[in-house]
Parts: sequence; structure tokens; C-alpha cells
Amino acid sequence: MPEQSVTSGVRDETAIAEIAQRLDRAWEERFTIPPLTESEGIADAATAYRIQTHWTELRLARGERIIGRKIGLTSKAVQEQMGVNEPDYGTLWASRYFPAVGGRAEAPFEVFLQPRVEGEMAFLIGETLDWPDITPQQVLAATEALAAAMEIVDSRIERWRIKLADTIADNASYGGLTIGAWSRALRSSDLRTIGMVMSHNGRPAVFGAGAAALGHPALAVAWLANKLRSFGIPLRAGDIVISGALAATIPAQRGDLFVLEMYGQPPISLRFV
Repeated sequence: MPEQSVTSGVRDETAIAEIAQRLDRAWEERFTIPPLTESEGIADAATAYRIQTHWTELRLARGERIIGRKIGLTSKAVQEQMGVNEPDYGTLWASRYFPAVGGRAEAPFEVFLQPRVEGEMAFLIGETLDWPDITPQQVLAATEALAAAMEIVDSRIERWRIKLADTIADNASYGGLTIGAWSRALRSSDLRTIGMVMSHNGRPAVFGAGAAALGHPALAVAWLANKLRSFGIPLRAGDIVISGALAATIPAQRGDLFVLEMYGQPPISLRFV
């Protein structure tokens, strides 16, 4: 789907384009850069979203596809740590979607810089959400199915030294994702109380529940739909939305195996090869 511009008068388009190109080179050539909040003095979310949008437009021009959106900073503790009072969002690029065949996915470790893995809940949007004040109930009514998902978060910012504007500009630290089997039955479950266990190399490592995502995963998706709409970008039918981490992230190394088990769903695994 086409990306639309986010308007702000803080920086001229030449500067925005240069920073987006720098992030794109870091992604493609696999090197880190200093925090943009330090090297460029970017402090506001509006400018950071303009950079993120321009970067996505660069990739779309080269044949990239958008398959949906990701939500970050859904934990109140992380928001307080970063001094913000709302989540952020990024774009899911198809080139970093790793399909789970028979519940098993593999990701080439060499394409990442400093990857971490987190367990999430994925929504498959069945009806375009494009009206004012979208509610969690309307999100659930518009959802076709849900699934367990593992997101690979990765940062082009050296040593993860990120502030809010850094991670927004860096496409909300998107690295990649894999998704389990879609379930229509999950739509009628209490998503707040659905539990999750993620194992790392055979040992249970983190535990979480749906309530970790802004209190309710559908509330996080409603926030996203309203935020996108404020920029003139609807959440469209067919979009995949991952609604935020349900537990702490785990650093990944080559050869690592992660297994995500979510109540009522078949397990999915992700190996870095």
C-alpha cells in the first residue's frame, strides 16, 4: 500500500532525506550509526516520523512491500523510563518476514546488527479502520484472526543507545518477524489474560500475558489506528499488526533457538542460522 507523508516544519526535506538514506545504508550494509538525537539534535517525534516515512518510501521505490505495522513502547515501565506517555509505531517490511513452515522459521543471522527477540500477539485486520475515535471493541470487530508472533527487534543505532526520536526514525527498531497459525477462535478470548512463555535454547526464559500490551492488545491496536489516521494513513484490511511485547526481549546470537508458546495456540519456533 502507498505510504503518505507526515508533515512538520521542523526540518527541510533535504535534511530528512539525507538522514533516511543514512539509515537505509546502515540497514543494507549492516553498520551502526550514532544516535540521531546526538548527531542531528532530533528531539521531537514529528520529525522522527517524517524520517521513518521517507525511509519507507525509499524502500517502496526499490520494490519493498508493506505488510502491516508494529507497535512499540506499550509497557508503562518502558514509557516512564523513556519519558513518554504513549507508544510508537513502525512499518512491517515484507523483505524481513520469515514464514513459519510447520511452525518453524529460520532467519539468517548475518542480516542483523544487534538483534533481540520478543513475543507478541498479531492481528490480521479484516476491515479498513478509517473513522474518528476508533475503539478497542471496533478493532476486535474488524479483526479477521489473531496469532502468536515473534518479532526480531534490531537497532541501527550503536549499542542500542536510543531515545524516543532515535527508535521512531529507525522504524521503531524493526528487524523482522515470524507469525504462527492464524486463529479465528482467539477473537472471542479475553486477550488480556492469554499467557505466553518464550524459551531460549531449550529453557523457559520469559513469561507474559496480553495485558502487558498497554493493558489490552486491542487497546494498543486502537491507539495505532487513531495515530495513523492523524497522519492520513488508515489501518487497512489485510494489514498485519503486532501489538507490542508481552515480556522482556532476549538478545540473539547465531544458532540460537527461540520457541513461543501461547495458550491455546500451537508453538512456533525461530532459529538464527
